[in-house]
Amino acid sequence: MKITAIICAAGRGERAALGKNKVLAPLFGEPVLWHVLKKCKRFDQIIVTYSPCDERQIKALCTPFNAICCLGGETRTQSVYNALKIATGDIVLIHDGARPFINDKIIDDCIEGVIKNSSAVCALPATDTVAICSDDKINAVPCRKNVYSLQTPQGFYLKDILYAYERAITDGQTYTDDSAIYAKYINNPHIFAGQPQNIKLTYAKDFNCDERALFLADNQKIGFGVDVHAFGEGHEITLCGVKIPHSKLLIAHSDGDVAVHAVMDALLSAAGLKDIGHYFPVDDKKWENASSILMLEEVIRLLNNKGYTPNNLSLSIQAESPKLAKYIDEMKTNLAKVCKIDINDVAISAGTCEGLGFVGEGKGICAYCAASVK
Repeated sequence: MKITAIICAAGRGERAALGKNKVLAPLFGEPVLWHVLKKCKRFDQIIVTYSPCDERQIKALCTPFNAICCLGGETRTQSVYNALKIATGDIVLIHDGARPFINDKIIDDCIEGVIKNSSAVCALPATDTVAICSDDKINAVPCRKNVYSLQTPQGFYLKDILYAYERAITDGQTYTDDSAIYAKYINNPHIFAGQPQNIKLTYAKDFNCDERALFLADNQKIGFGVDVHAFGEGHEITLCGVKIPHSKLLIAHSDGDVAVHAVMDALLSAAGLKDIGHYFPVDDKKWENASSILMLEEVIRLLNNKGYTPNNLSLSIQAESPKLAKYIDEMKTNLAKVCKIDINDVAISAGTCEGLGFVGEGKGICAYCAASVK
């Protein structure tokens, strides 16, 4: 089934008093909405609602994620309805653009909840006693065990939630979330367990949340790898699967792709696995003269078997020659394809050693890689 994510970003965020839409305010170096978009890039379709005053900035943020921008309305209900009318997924997950701490587990639980129960509303049990008040007086105190705080995402089948919104849009009622509309016109929605860090940034103080920074990393682990190969007699070298003309070759058991070997070691390190020498020993005929890209594919399988996937790569290649600048885009493309990550999550730099050391003396190439997995 195809899944559409609708991100609500058409509000004004006046309570935050930041002088701008809070989804455009910086959080850990990037706008809040950027963090949400990054977490939602897995979906088949992303729709972001916006208000006219934020159109330029929101469209700029959405472009790298291939997200569709949808003009919002005067109310949240109108904005979501506008987005629902252009949604194409079988399942729709509706999420606040000011909740950047969403993670894969919350998303997976929401999707699973829709498949199982036709609805899935992220919710947390109340920890404080809640009172119903008016005129500064307590009128009722609900039983706390039955009280939940509702979060997003809230997931539904598109046909159901669109049917409900088509009726809610003209009924004159005010709704603050999607579950209330679903409850009125379809059925009582099911909840699933949210997480305390999945807060909605509402006030300026909510942006001072350094203790939550790790949640944006989505449980990432970081590894480091390095590899060196000496030059021998030949006429080309291979780096990141790209054949590069040269007066020498790199001596190795495999094809000598020193850059890919550094990537492999970094990924294995991040996942807590052993180094490439353990999995690809020099006395194993299977890997003699083998493509290092095929070896990297095997490393990805090892990661997957342990429950990890690559997240990003930062590769530095030190070589006095050949010059690598014109090959780097192709090298990035190869790594991104094998690791199944966005090309923008692959960085490759190339430099010399200014005549110093074995690299500077033209005796070989060294590559370093920092990698994260999740």
